[in-house]
Amino acid sequence: MFDNGLVVENDSAMADLRLTPTTLSLRLRRGEKIAGLLRDLDVPLTAVRGAEVVAEPLRGVRGLRAPGLALPGRRKIGTWRRPGERTLVCVRKGQPAVRVQLEGQRYTALLVGADDAAGLAAAIDGAHFPAR
Repeated sequence: MFDNGLVVENDSAMADLRLTPTTLSLRLRRGEKIAGLLRDLDVPLTAVRGAEVVAEPLRGVRGLRAPGLALPGRRKIGTWRRPGERTLVCVRKGQPAVRVQLEGQRYTALLVGADDAAGLAAAIDGAHFPAR
């Protein structure tokens, strides 16, 4: 759902990615914070390098989980690491996700489930690259 063209919300069971004129905010539910040992995150749009849709996000998770929760084939929440990369992951089966590439932040990428992943990716790219 879009609110004033700047906020994109997922359903109440998942994390919310919110886009403001200057930041991309990730708001996690209490259970997601506990399961993934995560916290809410605010990223300046100047750190965003792009966004893409990942149709099957459970397969799109790369690296080793540390820390976090993985229920094979159903849900992944936490931090996945591999050399030179740290990805915050919050995805579930049957829901597409958005992969947001970051630079100069704690995480090099965010992989977050979204009911309207294509719209969210387009909004993020449009906010960061308005000349497109």
